[in-house]
Amino acid sequence: MEQKEQTILLKRQPKIIGNYTIAGPKEGQGNFGSYFDYIMKNDHFGQDTFEKAERKMVENAITGVVESAKLSPKDIDIMISGDLLNQIISSSYAARAFQFPFLGVYGACSTMAESIAIGSVLVDGGFCKNVVCCTGSHFSTAERQYRFPLELGNQRPPTAQWTVTGAGACVLSMEGNGPKVTMVTFGKVVDWGINDVNNMGAAMAPVIDIIGP
Repeated sequence: MEQKEQTILLKRQPKIIGNYTIAGPKEGQGNFGSYFDYIMKNDHFGQDTFEKAERKMVENAITGVVESAKLSPKDIDIMISGDLLNQIISSSYAARAFQFPFLGVYGACSTMAESIAIGSVLVDGGFCKNVVCCTGSHFSTAERQYRFPLELGNQRPPTAQWTVTGAGACVLSMEGNGPKVTMVTFGKVVDWGINDVNNMGAAMAPVIDIIGP
């Protein structure tokens, strides 16, 4: 590896050898519906709470991506995952079902990129052979976590964002074929003082300004 300011250049360039995605029914009806591996029939996913549904999404995504990479759980050196709930509980509970080590991360919308960045450094450095990177979120759990529970029936402004219901995972490895991770950049926190909970896009605008379109 070579450090260049905030960017790490990966000399061995790990590959993404497996991927798997799960989406909620609303997401499945969108323009990207045909690209998802599995679309849920309803937001409960056979569970009695939305939080349990989110945990199940993450767990199923991990199972699916290991199969996609043509590996078994014993081949995985570490799982790096996070979500939007307190104590990243969806990822933590999903990790109980597997026997590989778990590294929990939290970056909100950047969690998947953060997982891949850390996983790529571990693989490129020769510390791990196969790394699972995963994240998930659920609209109904995020509303309860950050705004108001759906049961309250609060009105949403037309400009309010919609947290995705879905989970995604990939496997990083030096073996096999797939897209290469050539470099990773760890960002800085930039606060523009945005305090409108319904306009998180404005809070994320500095990323566009710094990285460019």
